[in-house]
Amino acid sequence: MGLDDFKENQEKKVIDANKKVRVGFIGCGWIATSHIKALLKQPDVEIVAGCDLIPGKAKAFFEKFEVEGVKTDYASHKEMLADKSLKLDAVTICTYNRQHAEPAIEALNAGLHVLLEKPFTVTLDEAVAVMKAEKASGKVLSIGFQPRMDANMKMIKKIVESGELGQIYYIQTGGGRRRGIPTPYGTTFIEDETAGIGALGDIGCYSLDMVLNAIGYPKPLTVSGYKSAFFGTDPNYAGYLNCGHPEYAKKFGVDDFAAAFIRLEGGIILDFRIAWAMNLDTPGDTIIMGTKGSLRIPSTECWNGTVGGPMTLYHEVCGEQTQTEIPIIKMKEGLFDLKIRTFLDAVKENGTAPVPSSQILYNQAIIDGIAKSAELGREIEIEIPEI
Repeated sequence: MGLDDFKENQEKKVIDANKKVRVGFIGCGWIATSHIKALLKQPDVEIVAGCDLIPGKAKAFFEKFEVEGVKTDYASHKEMLADKSLKLDAVTICTYNRQHAEPAIEALNAGLHVLLEKPFTVTLDEAVAVMKAEKASGKVLSIGFQPRMDANMKMIKKIVESGELGQIYYIQTGGGRRRGIPTPYGTTFIEDETAGIGALGDIGCYSLDMVLNAIGYPKPLTVSGYKSAFFGTDPNYAGYLNCGHPEYAKKFGVDDFAAAFIRLEGGIILDFRIAWAMNLDTPGDTIIMGTKGSLRIPSTECWNGTVGGPMTLYHEVCGEQTQTEIPIIKMKEGLFDLKIRTFLDAVKENGTAPVPSSQILYNQAIIDGIAKSAELGREIEIEIPEI
């Protein structure tokens, strides 16, 4: 196995700028900023419409980015989707978590391609409903997991698929922040009525995807989960004091820490933990253990979709134990730009979603299972309906 085999081919694809993709925004909040910046870099995109629950917010959003000719006088996303004069091809959904499923279903029913921000949904039932609409529509539905685009993440998958680790039997993954409850953007991330899930869905979905994608997304079978909110419900939490909003503690209705022990098909054990806040620098590196070798993936200070440093492969050579360092691969393009570009390519080429719902369904099933298990205080079986 040579390191050259793992180098990411980052050659730019020729883009047909004559064939435009007409895009509308559903939700014009904080994460929409990253979407519009990436979309404006693409030569084959026309941003034609946008809507938001807050009157005037969409108009102000597009004016901020000096995008002209965008129609924003809609009372709801339903009204925008019903406007046939827009001739929309696709929508990007940048709403808060609890408003992911409904507009995704309605956009798919309207015959539009959908780029849906993470987490997929709040519950497994919602994810199943979205996928049924996707199946009926025949349109592209891609979930916003830009870490998938990182060459280092692809490296992890290539190492596993190469057979260098042998049979995978145990994985430890997770991550977190020492003090990082996302309140600089208001309370939509922390209130139950808007977010539904906290660290578990916000950054936990990323760390789950990193390892599950690498091993081929085996079906989850059982989960024993735990979640807590010791920091989020404390008015003396440093983040609240720093931003001058100790009253946020009363609004906190989600998790700021979650952990789980998950059994996967193929006899694989997944040991998971994630935190928005903790009295620790990291809950540990990600470790993928196999019968021939193991891979250590350094954690990051704040989970940001990549790896925290060179990875280490522990294996044997000629009967001797040794380690091989896997150097960091430097990306030429931003991950968000690649997320947008791969979605546009799938739309234009009638291709498959770069981050398919069929995989993220298992991710969502685990998140849903952790939440339910934590509430029940016991291990539960994960049951995924047929779609």
